[in-house]
Amino acid sequence: MEAPQNPAPEGAPEGVTATARLTLHAPEETQDLGRTLAKLLRPGDLVMLTGELGAGKTTLTRGLGEGLGVRGAVTSPTFVIARVHPSLVGGPALVHVDAYRLGGGLDEMEDLDLDVSLPESVVVVEWGEGKVEDLTEDRLHVVIDRVVGATDDERRVITLTGYGPRWAGVGLPGA
Repeated sequence: MEAPQNPAPEGAPEGVTATARLTLHAPEETQDLGRTLAKLLRPGDLVMLTGELGAGKTTLTRGLGEGLGVRGAVTSPTFVIARVHPSLVGGPALVHVDAYRLGGGLDEMEDLDLDVSLPESVVVVEWGEGKVEDLTEDRLHVVIDRVVGATDDERRVITLTGYGPRWAGVGLPGA
């Protein structure tokens, strides 16, 4: 895992309080990153995952679930839209949402009652960009970029962006 130093850049967009960028070379490293991030998460945290199909969003979430010590196999909730994984170790539950098929923004997301789950859970939303930002000013946005086309290159460039006071001073991996 290569982890160049990337503190929050001067002139970053409004609300950005922390940034980091990492290059990973295998799905196992993406899952390891999830386990590492889980150590930083606490109840009330919102994590937005952005990346094309096959980028590794669910793989990262699987690592988050392992790191948080939750019950159940973390798989893509595409067809059920949301899955709750209770903690086995007295920590926060993991609420895993796939907003891919939801097009209505926050109004449609409100039907999932994420605002009710958020205070006591860690909520991870795949495909949440443009849909869940208004749930809280504090969020961690994870963008996963991969090499596209006919290739066996497993490399991923992960950009972590913390928004709001919650992420100020948090040592993100790679920062």
